[in-house]
Parts: sequence; structure tokens; C-alpha cells
Amino acid sequence: MDIRGCTWLPLLLLLLLLQGQSHQPLRRSKRRWVLTTLELEEEDPGPFPKLVGELFNNMSNNVSLMYLIRGPGVDEFPEIGLFSIEDHHSGKIYVHRSVDREVTPSFTVYFDAVDRSTGELVDESLIFNIRIRDVNDHAPQFPEKEFNISVKETQAAGQPVFQLSTVDLDQENTPNSQVLYFLVSQTPLLRESGFQIDLISGEVRLSGCLNYETAPWFTLMIRATDCGEPSLSSTATIHVSVEDGNSHRPTFMEDHYKIQISEGQVEWGVLYLPVQDRDSPFTPAWRTQFNILDGNEEKHFDIMTDPETNQGVLNVIKPLDYETQAAHSLVIVVENQEQLFSCEEGQPQPSTKAMASATVSVQVVDANDPPAFHPRSFTVSEEDGARPGIRLGGFNATDPDRPANQIRYKLVHDPADWMTVGETSGVVTTKRQIDRESPHVNDSFYTVIVHAVDSGLPPLTGTGTLMLFLSDVNDNAPTLQSHSRYLEVCESARNKPLLLEAEDADLDPYSDPFTFDLDSAQRDVGATWMLRTKQGEGRSAELVMLRSLPPGDYVVPLFIGDRQGLTQKQRVHVRVCSCPGGSECENRSDVGLPWWALSPICAAFAVLAAALLSLLRCHFAFGPRRLRGFIPSDNGHQTLIVYNEESQALSAQMQPIREDPRPAPSFSTATARAKPDAKFKGHDMFLEPGGMRNRSSTPVYLDHLVPRRPLQLMEGRVVETWNRKLHTVDVLDGDTGYQPHVYREEGESEGAETLSSLTFLEQDLSPELPDSLS
Repeated sequence: MDIRGCTWLPLLLLLLLLQGQSHQPLRRSKRRWVLTTLELEEEDPGPFPKLVGELFNNMSNNVSLMYLIRGPGVDEFPEIGLFSIEDHHSGKIYVHRSVDREVTPSFTVYFDAVDRSTGELVDESLIFNIRIRDVNDHAPQFPEKEFNISVKETQAAGQPVFQLSTVDLDQENTPNSQVLYFLVSQTPLLRESGFQIDLISGEVRLSGCLNYETAPWFTLMIRATDCGEPSLSSTATIHVSVEDGNSHRPTFMEDHYKIQISEGQVEWGVLYLPVQDRDSPFTPAWRTQFNILDGNEEKHFDIMTDPETNQGVLNVIKPLDYETQAAHSLVIVVENQEQLFSCEEGQPQPSTKAMASATVSVQVVDANDPPAFHPRSFTVSEEDGARPGIRLGGFNATDPDRPANQIRYKLVHDPADWMTVGETSGVVTTKRQIDRESPHVNDSFYTVIVHAVDSGLPPLTGTGTLMLFLSDVNDNAPTLQSHSRYLEVCESARNKPLLLEAEDADLDPYSDPFTFDLDSAQRDVGATWMLRTKQGEGRSAELVMLRSLPPGDYVVPLFIGDRQGLTQKQRVHVRVCSCPGGSECENRSDVGLPWWALSPICAAFAVLAAALLSLLRCHFAFGPRRLRGFIPSDNGHQTLIVYNEESQALSAQMQPIREDPRPAPSFSTATARAKPDAKFKGHDMFLEPGGMRNRSSTPVYLDHLVPRRPLQLMEGRVVETWNRKLHTVDVLDGDTGYQPHVYREEGESEGAETLSSLTFLEQDLSPELPDSLS
């Protein structure tokens, strides 16, 4: 590069200035640097070192200067030793080797001027950017040498199918980096099908229609060329795979089919309809879908596609009826999943060709039809508690094959056994009283199912349903819920209310709100207990103890009524207990059955004792006048004797049942003569052993309070007392020679079971038995 001398201009200007102003005092002139343009061309072949420029500072007129250079390209990376100053006096700058612009596009260097004698800087550093001029030394490069793409056969002409791009490392926005794209070759080369590429953007477009059957693939060679001098280029190959489109219509192998189908059946695969299609197998252009175009108005048939064979499968999804329609004619059409197209004027267009069709003639074969109900189900309404003999309705079934009188009706679902059905008439009649509260009634509906059986071979059956809606009546009084019948309360928690909840099996308006009232006929109930109800809560009440009660079991009688006034007496069993541990009752030491579980057994013992006592009195009143001799004791002769007849029991209505370490059932003469029920002539009988734990026990309502004893001890006492009385019977006057007579000897007596082993229930006894024994 030539060096142009331009340092004289500042000196000339300085001399003219000094001459024109010689009469003025001297002033210090502004320092400045003078530097020729430094520009390098990359990949310069040399020779080196090569002069690239020269610098000058006007302070050299007064001071002997030395020029220094430093920075990247001199003593710093990336190019150490690239630049230097040959003569520190002249300031000439040299480059020592070629430069790659793509590695380092420019260098920023620092020039300094120092006093040669002192080494001090005489001016500020000059900072200069040395630019590297680009040359076209890089060809545009594709990211890959080969590309694989796929194009649908239905791709519209002129639409882009692929985008090419290249990278040129030369300087941007210069001809060296500007790239043009050219389609070098296309294989195979077809007149109606081809590709083109945009010269500047590199976008590959389709020209004309593709035909998979003619050319399933193409190979394109693309060249990218830059605009530098000289221009450089590179090439890439594009492999284009054509995806088959639906260019061929599927067709049936036959135009007409005939089949026979039995009536009354659902069948799959009654007919297979094969088709042929020249498109690629197992593609949307090849896969078929069938439709029944005509003849299936009643939806008896359905057609689907076999995914493996691509043929249609005709099915009967709704049984056919020979009597209704003996023949059917189906028109079935087929098409592909992908829309059919055709090439028109170089562009693919949706095809307007009609779909292929085939006709299927179906002959229905007559068979025995089951009876049909008219209607299949119906609803009738009746009042709850309906009596036997009420006609609810009749089933009507017909057989299309035979006269109606050959149909027999059979009741198959009547879980409560309330109904009968006429075998030939189908009339449903009640045979028992109906109860809406039965567990077989669901939401007031009771379901009756009847079969109609024809006389065919084999016999066929139809099913009819009767829904009986039961309107409610007030036939149930409210009762306490199970958890409210037996309650516990601590002796110290006198004011704690006990929650009572009631329920009623009837519906509104025969149910809540309920009324709760104490039985005022019982003594001291109103003085001891109080009932209170909360507003808005019509199904519950609170039982409150008005005065302190000693520990024990109590019964609180009360009446609960529904909205219509239907009332029923209930009993709440309250156990008052001591709570040494806090707020819960203390567990009783002995375990056993609760007293209310033993009450039927105790009542049975009471009845048996009353019967034995009655027999004994009859024997004394109407038997022999005198009894002599000794009747030996035998374990088979046992009875119950009532103790404490002479003592007068205290009123026990509000007295607790004391726990006794030796419990025994209580009996009294009044009790023995009473009916075996939980209540005897206005008083409640309590037969629970006192030491037995009971969460909800009954208070004592007895005329006589008798001590309790174990059953075995009582049996022994009964035997002993019975023998003693027999031996001490006074001989009646006039019978001095009477001896006991043995009417029949059964042999040697055997030991009998003890009375405590008798386990019969109170409800098993006749209510009139105690009266007949008194």
C-alpha cells in the first residue's frame, strides 16, 4: 500500500500563523496527532513485514520524540507481534503476517509519544481501530448435505414444501455473503410433476400435480452461490418421498348380494363385503368406511369395517320380525377415510365422482316369537293396608304366531308374596294385606314381574312389569329410636339433659313434628322428670331430671304422638350411676346378660311358679283329708315357693334397684298371679339380677319388694319347703286310716333338670294361662 505524505500541511499552517501574529505574545498551540488511514486486507500474501501506515505528532518540532505502540495485535492476544513500529523516530507501522477477518475482524491499538531524553509522555495516547477488509474466501454452506422430506400427493401446486438456508462466514451485508439458490437437477424429470426453488429465499415449491403411481419419489440437487468476486458455491441434495393420496375410488367385488336371516336374533357378521382399492394399503387413502344408504329406516342393521381385510361386515343389531316385514333391501355405499381427489389443470381438486354401491337383499326366516306385553310395564296406585281380594290390574300379552288364548301368565317376582295372577287372564289380585313399610317397598313402589309363556317349541317367554304405588296412611305411631331407649347419666350430672329421638315409618303428613308427654298416671313421674322440646326440631325432645336420684335403674314412661294425633306409649330406661372417674358411668364388676334380656325367662319362671302353687292349693283343697307317712325327697319334684309373704314392701316407683352380691330373681304372690308381660296390673316387673351391668335398666314398680337369691339356692329352698309342708299336713277328720295310693308306677324315678335350665320365651306362653291357673 502506498504512503501519502501529508505532514507538511500542519507545519505550513503553523508558520503562517506565527508570521501573522509576530506582534502578539506567544501562545501555546494545541497538540494533535496526524495518522494516515490504517486498513488491512485479509489473507494478504505479503511479502512481510509490510508498511501499512505512518503516524506523526506536532510536538516533534520542539522535543525529540519516540513513538510507541501497544495493545491487541502488538503485545496482547489474540494476535501478539502482528504490528510494530520499525523506527521510533519516523512512526512507520508494519504488519508481519496475513490476517483472517473471520477470526479477528478488527484491532484496537494505542499509540504514545514520549520525550526521548526523559521518557515522559508528551501527549495523550492515540487510540486507533485497524479494520480488516473482507475478501470472498468462504462459500455458503448448507447445514446438511442431504435432506429427506415427504410431500402429500394432494399437495397444491405453488405451495412451499421445504425451506433451505445456508451460512456464509464472509462479512454480512456484502456481496461476499449474499447467497442465491438454483435447482440444478430433478430426478425423475416429468412434464406434469416438478419442483422449483425461489432464487433468494431458498423456498422449494411444487409445480404441477404429483402422482404416486407414476413417481413415488424425487431427487433434487440444489446449489447455493454467493455474489463475491470470485463467487463461491456449494450444493445439497433433497430426497422427496411422495405420500399416496386418495386418487382411486374403492369398488365392490359384486354389485348384488342375497342372504337369509332368522327373525328375533341379533347376529354379527351375517355378510362380508370385500372391496378393492389401488391406493397404498393401510393408509387413510386405502381404508374404507361403509354406510347403509337406504333400507335401514328401523335401524335393524349396522355395518363396520374389518381393519385387517378392509372389507365391510354387516350385522343385525335389532331383531327382525317376520310378521312385520318379511324382506329388506339394503343399499350400501363405500368410501375412503381420506377424501377422493383428481388433478385438474395442474391442481388437485376434490373429486365429484359418485361413491360405489351394492345392494343386499335380506330374506327374514320365520321363527317362534315370544309373547309381547302391551304395555310392557304399567303403574297402579293403591292405599297402604289394602286388604286381600283387590284387583290391581291386568297384563295383556299377545303372540304374533299363535292365538292369544295359548298364552299362560306366571308370577315370577313378588318378594312379599302379596299377589296372585290369573294364569289365562293375567289379572293381578292381592291375596294378603299390603304394608307400605315393608322392606320390599322402595320409595312407596312395589314391583311385580309377570312372565307370559307361549306354547311353542321351545316355549318362549315375554316379561311384563307392574309398579304398585302405595299411598301412605297413618298406620304407624312414632317410636323411640333404639339409641334413645336406654340411657345413662351420672349421679352428679343432675341438670344434664338426655336427648330423646323418635321416628315414624309413615310419610308426611302422618309423621313429624312429634309431641312428647310424660305418663302422668305413673306416680311421682312428673315430680322427678321433665320433658322439653326445641322449637323447629319436631323429632326430638330432652329429658331432664328435676331432683337428685340415687344410683339405680329407672323407667320413665311417656307418650309420643305424630302430627295427626296418633299416640303410642314408650319407656325410656335410665341408669343413674356414680362416676368416680369423671363423666362416664363406672363399669359393674360382674358381667352377664342385661335384665331386659332375662325378663322373658323370669316371666316364664313366674308363670310356672304360679301354676305349681295353684296345683298345690287344689291338692290341699280337694285332695285326701289326711296325709300320713313320709314322702321321700326326689330331685324330680321341684317348684318355686314365694318368700317374704308376711312383709309389706315399700313403694318402689322411685326406689333404685340395689346391687346385691348374691342376686336372685324376685317373685311375689301378686306377680305369680299376673299375666306374663312386662307390666302387671299397672306395675312394672323387674327381674334383672342387681349386680349385672346394664346401660339402660328399668326401675322397679312392684307391690312387694323381695330379696334376690341365686336360682340354684332358690330351687333347693323350694324342694326343702315342699317336703316340709307335705310332712306337716294335718290329718283331716274322718280319714284316720287313709294311706297314700299309688295309681301308676312308672319305675324308678330319675333326676329331672333344674328349673333354671328351662329356656322358653315369654311370648311363647298363652296370655290366658295365668288367669286360668289362678
